[in-house]
Amino acid sequence: MTIGILGAMQEEIEPLLNYFKDYKTIEVGKQNFYQVNYKNHTLYIAYSRIGKVHAALSASVLTLKFDCEKVIFSGVAGGLASDLKVGDLLLGSKTCQYDVDISAFGHPLGFIPESKVYMESDASLNALARKVAKSMNIDLKEGIIASGDSFVASAEKKEWIKDTFKASVVEMEGASVAVVCDSLNVPFCILRSISDSADGSADVSFDEFLESSAKVSANFVIKMLDMMEG
Repeated sequence: MTIGILGAMQEEIEPLLNYFKDYKTIEVGKQNFYQVNYKNHTLYIAYSRIGKVHAALSASVLTLKFDCEKVIFSGVAGGLASDLKVGDLLLGSKTCQYDVDISAFGHPLGFIPESKVYMESDASLNALARKVAKSMNIDLKEGIIASGDSFVASAEKKEWIKDTFKASVVEMEGASVAVVCDSLNVPFCILRSISDSADGSADVSFDEFLESSAKVSANFVIKMLDMMEG
C-alpha cells in the first residue's frame, strides 16, 4: 500500500525519518518528499511547511503525483478542550476552517459553497487508531480539529473557536488536508499531540514541548503502520 504522511514542521517529521533511517529524497517544486519502503508499504513523508495553503499543496502532491491511497497527518496542536493536557494525543473525528467567513451572504462560519463546514475523517483509519491506542494502553482522545492561518495565543480567541465550532484543538493545516482528501476520495486521518493550551502562554509552551509532543504523534503513526494490512 502507498501511504502519505504529512507534518507541517521539520520537528514533526524528524522522528519518522530518524526511525526509518533509509529514505530517498524527492524534490517537487521547492519541497522535499521522502520515500520509504517499510514492510509492505511505500511511504511518502512530506514536510509541508506551516499553513493551510502549503498543507493542501503537499496533500495534493501526495495523492496526485505519488498516488497515495491513504493520508495520515501527524503533528502538534493547541488544546481547546478542558480535559486536554500537554502530551495528550487527539484523533480528529472532523475538521473545520475557523477563519473562513462569508457570513455576509447568509452562510454559516466555516462554510464554502459546494463544500461543507465539517469534513469527516476516515472511519477505518480511525478504527485502526483506536485499536493501536488500546494495544499501547494510551488514552486516545477524539474531537473536532479547527484549522486557520494564525497561531492562536489568546484566551478570547481560544474560547471563540471552542464555542463556535465545538472544537477540541486548534492548528493550522488539518482542515486543508481534509478538503483535498475529501475532494479526491482519499481516506485520511489526523493525529495531533497537544503542545500548548492556545492561550496567553501558548508561545512559551509550544517552544518547550514541540519536539516531545511531536514524538508522541510520530510514534503512534509508526504503530499504525505496523498494524495496517498491506
